[in-house]
Amino acid sequence: MVEQSSDVHIEGMDDETLVARRVGGPSVSDTPSRLADVLADVMGVENVPADAHFFESLGANSLVMAQFCARVRKREDLPSPSMRDIYRYPTINALAEGLTKTPSAPAPTAEVMAPEPVRRASGLSHTLCGTAQLLIFLGYSLVAGFATAGGYQWVATSSGVWDVYLRSLVFGGVGFVALCAFPVVAKWVLVGRWKAGEFPVWGLAYLRFWVVKTLLHANPMILFIGNPLYVLYLRALGARIGKGVTILSHSVPVCTDLLTIGSGTVIRKDSFFLGYRAHAGYIQTGRISIGRDVYIGEKTVLDIDTSMGDGAQLGHSSSLHRGQSVPAGEHQHGSPAQTTDVDYLRVAPARCGTARRAWFGLASLLQLFLLYLPLGVGGLYIVFAAVPAVRRRLDPRTALPPGELVTDAVVLSLVMFVGFVVLGLGLLCTLPRLLHLVVPPDRVFPLYGFRYAVHRATARMTNIKFFAWLFGDSSYVVHYLRGIGYDLSHVEQTGSNFGTELQHENPLLVTVGSGTMVADGLSVVNADYSATSFRVSRATIGARNFLGNNIAYPIGGRTGENCLLATKVMVPLDGEVREGVGLLGSPCFEIPRSVERDSRFDRFRSGDALRRSLTAKNRYNLRSMAFMLFVRWLHVLGLTLLGLATVELYGVLGHVVIATYMALTLVVTTLYYVLLERCLTRFRPLRPMLCSIYDPAFWAQERLWKVPDRHLNIYNGTPFKALVWRLTGVRVGRRVFDDGCYMTDRTLAVIGDDCSLNAGSKVQCHSQEDGTFKSDISTLGAGCTLGVGAHVHYGVTMGDGARLAPDSFLMKGEEVPAHARWGGNPAVEMPEAAVLPAGTGRTTPPSVDSAATASVN
Repeated sequence: MVEQSSDVHIEGMDDETLVARRVGGPSVSDTPSRLADVLADVMGVENVPADAHFFESLGANSLVMAQFCARVRKREDLPSPSMRDIYRYPTINALAEGLTKTPSAPAPTAEVMAPEPVRRASGLSHTLCGTAQLLIFLGYSLVAGFATAGGYQWVATSSGVWDVYLRSLVFGGVGFVALCAFPVVAKWVLVGRWKAGEFPVWGLAYLRFWVVKTLLHANPMILFIGNPLYVLYLRALGARIGKGVTILSHSVPVCTDLLTIGSGTVIRKDSFFLGYRAHAGYIQTGRISIGRDVYIGEKTVLDIDTSMGDGAQLGHSSSLHRGQSVPAGEHQHGSPAQTTDVDYLRVAPARCGTARRAWFGLASLLQLFLLYLPLGVGGLYIVFAAVPAVRRRLDPRTALPPGELVTDAVVLSLVMFVGFVVLGLGLLCTLPRLLHLVVPPDRVFPLYGFRYAVHRATARMTNIKFFAWLFGDSSYVVHYLRGIGYDLSHVEQTGSNFGTELQHENPLLVTVGSGTMVADGLSVVNADYSATSFRVSRATIGARNFLGNNIAYPIGGRTGENCLLATKVMVPLDGEVREGVGLLGSPCFEIPRSVERDSRFDRFRSGDALRRSLTAKNRYNLRSMAFMLFVRWLHVLGLTLLGLATVELYGVLGHVVIATYMALTLVVTTLYYVLLERCLTRFRPLRPMLCSIYDPAFWAQERLWKVPDRHLNIYNGTPFKALVWRLTGVRVGRRVFDDGCYMTDRTLAVIGDDCSLNAGSKVQCHSQEDGTFKSDISTLGAGCTLGVGAHVHYGVTMGDGARLAPDSFLMKGEEVPAHARWGGNPAVEMPEAAVLPAGTGRTTPPSVDSAATASVN
């Protein structure tokens, strides 16, 4: 056979096809037909018209199109589309043209990293690290137990109320100072100064890192977040922070020596700026440099080796990936961030000088030491002395029968539990309305004054998770929200109007339109902050909206009626008001409001069918709420019974029983809720579902979501976290590192060996859109990494060694190839540029100091 010269014109072949063949790519003219063939195969039809709209004409949805994209990416003869491309070019012809058109200028090339090897720790180091962590926890519990018992013995020898108060003040004050000072001392002794670099998980350097991180997270100084005292505390840990900095995020930075924050900067709540990340079996540390007068919005992530110049802004629901920087004075938003004209600093400054901050911090300390600590310590002693069930057991000479122990525990636990529920609801429905009169809306007030304290108290009080957990995912949540101040207009009851996770700044300034449904994780941002001032204003969500998971909805959000706000979407603050559309991504772009597949259950949403279905769902939800209250009370009863038994044994065994009680409380709580969850699923895995929210199978799923899991955070960063996941039904591999991942549907999640799951990441194996519920299995292969705040949806497959960048949203049905690097919202392939330093076998981005050590000092 004679080989055809590449320079000879072939008859019947147009110029585009000839060019494509010269470069070894697909024929441009054949691309539409090949794409159509792939889509027809995915949808199970004979053919797909090249001009048919994917969603409006073909009735496809995002899951089908994600599977289409994954299938196309496996074809070397076709260009690779993303979900953003699908929505931008919603027909075969438009997609082919959009993917194959020649760019006007050549894109800059970067040296792309070869697939990184995933470090697989030995079983011995994994076991030894876990053993050391357990011993450290037990030792800490023992010391705390001895200190607590000794202090209460000293308080018990007091005479008179004034003596009790003084001794409680001294004991509580010394204990508070010790708990705050110990993490600082431990950090400087175990680590010294943090340096940029990396060290392997489960090693000795990691153990020192874990001790410091755990002590910081268990630190009572987190109660002072939003207070100038918290900034002083971070400085004591080595952070370089200027004057007038306001930090509202509860995410405590760990590698504080690598953190620099200029004066006048504002960091909003739910932001991550940890100074470290888990990556491919290593802990990597790096600098975070924030200039003067910077604004960082809610639900943001600053990865290591990122920076922001003076006067820069980073909007809500945004992130900076490793190596990114925001120039001075520039505004950016999105994940990863890109330039925008939106001004996120929307409140005028006020007079708030150093004296005001010092006064507020001092007043907070005096309030704590003179009021809260004596009441907490002395009040507990008075309860011990006043309640016969406790007082008699403190006397070693009194022998009480076991039956009386149970009776006392039942009575005491009922009083505490019922009192909390009844009094808590009463206070939530009355006190915030009175406090609201002190902070009127749309007026600018200085920070760190009486009104600021009232505003923060209102936010803390009305964001108690227990009641949202109790009433959420039922018809009764609307009555609770109205009780605390929400304006819900005319409620079109669905039985699932709101989920179990909601937060706000001020509940009396939230308006939600009629017919709107909210999934979970909504944060209503109805307060604006600057470095010196704040202002509360009304945030309004339009009628007939649907809001997915993990959304920050700010004041002035440019969405109107009949919108779908997808999971982790960035709500726009500029442009025209969007109506009748869907919004996806960060920054957001428009998608169809709904598709044919999602409307198949519309018959349940109106008329007699809705009334019958809603009545049945309400009965089921009432039983779920009653059952969960009973379950929570049983847990309180168990801990009370264990506590009374500990008190009785205290006279025989001494201080050691107090330490034993602290450890047993954690073990009993974990095993209790694991057993509860497994019983609710009948010890069988969940099945993927596509059903109406009025299907009893979905109601059972809602009941399962009410099983508490916040106690699992104490296991973060230890081998025991994977063990607990395995007990709850997650198919989890060996040596998995979990620094704070959240899994909603445990038995639908599959996690491979040696995966690294970062803080704030989430594997969510379901989706609820309007009245439709969908769930499927999500699989992470061996050695995968989920970045800080990354969100993995249902029906997802990540190949071995794949990486998902921080704050990314991996959409339903996506398939990430092995060792691929994906990122963004929605996530797409995102290779990282890298430089391989001489003499090392690891890659390090250029922003890391080449002199940095590879372990903590």
